[in-house]
Amino acid sequence: MWQAYLNALQNIWFRDPREQSLYINDMAVRIRAGILLAIPLYMGLTLYDAIYFPTWIVDGNTSVDTYELDWEGRIIYQVEAVRRTYDWTIQTWVLWYALFEMIAGMSKYLSRLSPTILIASLLAANKPAIWKPLVPKRFAWTLGSTFIIVCLIFFNPDVFARWINSLTGQTLLPTHYNYMPFWIPTTLVWICIAFMWMEAILGFCVGCKIHALLVKMRILKEECETCNNIDWDEIARRHQAKQAAAAPTSIQNAPDKTS
Repeated sequence: MWQAYLNALQNIWFRDPREQSLYINDMAVRIRAGILLAIPLYMGLTLYDAIYFPTWIVDGNTSVDTYELDWEGRIIYQVEAVRRTYDWTIQTWVLWYALFEMIAGMSKYLSRLSPTILIASLLAANKPAIWKPLVPKRFAWTLGSTFIIVCLIFFNPDVFARWINSLTGQTLLPTHYNYMPFWIPTTLVWICIAFMWMEAILGFCVGCKIHALLVKMRILKEECETCNNIDWDEIARRHQAKQAAAAPTSIQNAPDKTS
């Protein structure tokens, strides 16, 4: 058992980091997806609070009767109200960490810097490994990185706008209001939750399926996962065993030329 943990510390979730075509333990990938699922859940709660909770905070102790009525006969009160302001500093740092996790999983060198990969590898060390190629996972994590970058722009629209405007020398994006509608990050958060839940609970990688579809359509040129999983040495051993088992029968049934 301890040897399995030592191998996890040495190779983390790779079958052999020295291989030309890298394979990773899908069991560790699923555990890591369950850990990282906390990030889109947190972002979903943040967006829910910002979109659906009241924008204005009214202090009931400051309400004063104006002795006037509106058109429907309701009493009009004068109150002091404060508009809610949002500081997205924590959310921004969380998203930067999530982006690092997505990028770290794509490289055998950066993977050693990821806390979630190390934890997931140790938790999966005493379980049967399920080896799968890294290339489709890279594509899936590239999709996740794109979603995270879009959310970073939503939480920091002025920073991104100033960067684009300074880069182009024109005022292409406004800096005084958020030009990205709420439904874009909200939809992406729900997609991330669904994708990571299916990865962690069902072992179904949507990004990998999209990658396989693009390979079949010849949009991407990658090696076939099914072909990579063929154990040619095992096939050769079985073929030799069949030949060895059939050899005595062939000799026994051969005609006697001396008679």
